[in-house]
Amino acid sequence: MKHLKRLFTIDPWKLTTNSLDRDNLRLQESLTSIGNGYMGMRGNFEENYSGNHHQGTYLAGIWYPDKTRVGWWKNGYPEYFGKVINAVNFLAMDLFINGVQVDLAVQEPEDFYLELNMKNGVVTRSFTITIDGNKVRFHFERFLSLKTKELAIIKMEAELLEGDAVLKVVSKLDNNVRNEDSNYEEMFWEPRNVSDTSEKESYLTVRTIPNDFGIEQFTVTSLMSHELSAPSSTERTVSDLSAAESFSFQLSVGNQVSIIKRAVVLTSRDIEESQQIQKGLAILAAANKKAYPSAKEDQTQAWAERWALADVVIEGDDEAQQGIRYNLFQLFATYYGEDERLNIGPKGFTGEKYGGATYWDTEAYAVPLYLALAKPEVTKNLLMYRYNQLPQAKHNAQRQGLAGALYPMVTFTGIECHNEWEITFEEIHRNGAIPYAIYNYTNYTGDTSYLQGQGLEVLAEVARFWADRVHFSTRVGKYMIHGVTGPNEYENNINNNWYTNTIAAWVLRYTSESYKKYAAVTKAVITEEELTQWQQIIDNMYYPVDKELGIFVQHDTFLDKDLKPVTALDPKVLPLNQNWSWDKILRSCFIKQADVLQGIYFFGEDYSLEEKKRNFDFYEPMTVHESSLSPSIHAVLAAELGMEEKAVEMYQRTARLDLDNYNNDTDDGLHITSMTGSWLAIVQGFAQMKTANETLSFAPFLPSGWTKYAFHINYRDRLLSIEISKQVNITLLQGKPLTVNIYGEAKELDKELTLPIQSN
Repeated sequence: MKHLKRLFTIDPWKLTTNSLDRDNLRLQESLTSIGNGYMGMRGNFEENYSGNHHQGTYLAGIWYPDKTRVGWWKNGYPEYFGKVINAVNFLAMDLFINGVQVDLAVQEPEDFYLELNMKNGVVTRSFTITIDGNKVRFHFERFLSLKTKELAIIKMEAELLEGDAVLKVVSKLDNNVRNEDSNYEEMFWEPRNVSDTSEKESYLTVRTIPNDFGIEQFTVTSLMSHELSAPSSTERTVSDLSAAESFSFQLSVGNQVSIIKRAVVLTSRDIEESQQIQKGLAILAAANKKAYPSAKEDQTQAWAERWALADVVIEGDDEAQQGIRYNLFQLFATYYGEDERLNIGPKGFTGEKYGGATYWDTEAYAVPLYLALAKPEVTKNLLMYRYNQLPQAKHNAQRQGLAGALYPMVTFTGIECHNEWEITFEEIHRNGAIPYAIYNYTNYTGDTSYLQGQGLEVLAEVARFWADRVHFSTRVGKYMIHGVTGPNEYENNINNNWYTNTIAAWVLRYTSESYKKYAAVTKAVITEEELTQWQQIIDNMYYPVDKELGIFVQHDTFLDKDLKPVTALDPKVLPLNQNWSWDKILRSCFIKQADVLQGIYFFGEDYSLEEKKRNFDFYEPMTVHESSLSPSIHAVLAAELGMEEKAVEMYQRTARLDLDNYNNDTDDGLHITSMTGSWLAIVQGFAQMKTANETLSFAPFLPSGWTKYAFHINYRDRLLSIEISKQVNITLLQGKPLTVNIYGEAKELDKELTLPIQSN
């Protein structure tokens, strides 16, 4: 597949460009987004830009519930649609040269340069502009602090190269912002407090507007200070939703001036409104005492600590190297596990699409990465997030007249807030992903404490949901699940989706086995009657299969479709979701993402290589991979099947999905949760790392064109380094010796193991 849009040069640690691409500025803004887990922003310009772009700043856990515009007449439908909302623009620094505003939408810059440094999360931009014979060189740097989560630092430098000019800089806290993805132009903020023009520091307090659903109103206070390199005349202006400080400098040729802007943002999630200004001033005062170079070095060191564990080194393919580092950078800029109230939003801090903060992506795709690249507490926080929302999940099930707990498709609080019925209440397979994450955590870490405690409480309620959601077909003598949407969202309201039936039965089995094992210590109570009923369902679940083809059938009538490969399509109609009607998509055989193959990936130990190959060969040619979650699963399975070319193709697609805008949809934000896929493709795919049956195993191959790849993993209180080149080298950096299975042979890892690489 061709690269659709590549805006940045290939560099192992940076995104760089010398082009101001006005036609693709939204894409450029998405790709240069930054965050620190607490807040984040798109790669907007500091100065005003009047052209087509998407101004966006977002704060973790700050959202708004709005009356859903779709399906409100259906019983059981969510009362509101939850959405991420655009928040205060603390970046703004409008520029004027002799009274003329600098606006790169209408003025042509020289020597334009833009850089995102993934080593430290610093965005750098510079350009030269000439207005009425006055030529000024501008240079910007900015980052969101990992050391002080509420702090952002922006540095602006200007030098007059020709002429004689007055440079005016208007630095703002601007809350006159709107959302783009839904309820266009609606204002979600109301004023609360703004600093007086005589006060030393500027601040602004706003609150989300009232709602009719009992959801708290969030209060946000932003503050700013400025450090000037030269004297200036200063003016302050305030309004209900903004505070501004203006600085004017008289410049002669060769003169340089700089402004260091420090902005602090506090929310009522952590600090009561009455305490926000006082607390913010204290944080700002501490930040003002630290020189910019020192603060930047702190930032670099904080990122270095994360990279020391997380980095994946690839030699021989700079495109692949840039892709994996970019994805890891954006993942850790979005979430690093410090706050169990938070989860990993599909767009993170990079856009408003998809509304909610939590999808099943977290449990299915992100948990394996965080298990290996962060402390176990990070994944446990993700599990606690779901446990804390168990009452709300029970509410969701009750709204549908069902027992147990139904975890939401989209949520901020645990209450379902998605507004599309076919996804919200048919794509119930996500209710298996939450138990699978509990299994994954327990299996990977060996820590059974969560399973014995909160985990079994979750499992019991989810199992009750599945036991109530199935029905018994007297005609066939099997339990079935009708009216669902599988992982392939290009089919709705189907019957007996193989993956959904498979994971439902697995949840019943895993819950029953775990309860029997830990009944004496868990708070969960499951009756013998329930266990008997669940076993009947497990033993008699219906699975659509075709013996002639030797495949698991995606759903009951899938084989009745007009089956053809994606290669039979005119490439001009791809992506289908941007060219075909929804009706045409639903009737087609084309698959958005791994569906049957998702189940084979999850439960790989249950299927033979022959079964995996037959199903892969049947379904992958019909898969358009128009879900960002799709390529990684196919990469892992292709690698296991020895299909190196396909595995590398799928790795490239998942690693550079956003960087090369494969699906022509990155301009409205990055695909954060699917960014784990590039790591999965390398570690679970190319290196074939598995952790089943209490055994850590590897069967690596080296992709053609690569000379080496290397990564670290945490595993059961041990830190391992794995390096694959012409040989396999595994080093135990920390922890006790363990037995590792390599190419099917058990090896004792005391300090280091070195073996020749085997061909795939």
